[in-house]
Amino acid sequence: MTDSNASANAAHNPSADGDVLGAAVPDDGSNARKDPEDWVTGDEPMTGAQRSYLDTLARQAGETLSADLTKAEASEHIERLQQSTGRGTDG
Repeated sequence: MTDSNASANAAHNPSADGDVLGAAVPDDGSNARKDPEDWVTGDEPMTGAQRSYLDTLARQAGETLSADLTKAEASEHIERLQQSTGRGTDG
């Protein structure tokens, strides 16, 4: 078997080198999470799920928010309200 065939075979046979698809990625210190301001779809209207969750969070926090937020704006409000209400946080 040639080296290229061995490499191709190893890619299809996880037991050959221990690699598998969907394995947890080691924490390399990089921040893979994008800022909502940089989202390609950030200017689109918020999703139904975002709207529903924001309504719940805003009511719990005693706040009123605009109903015509973008996905990015909704995400930022969700993060802020989760912090202030303690919802969606670990511990």
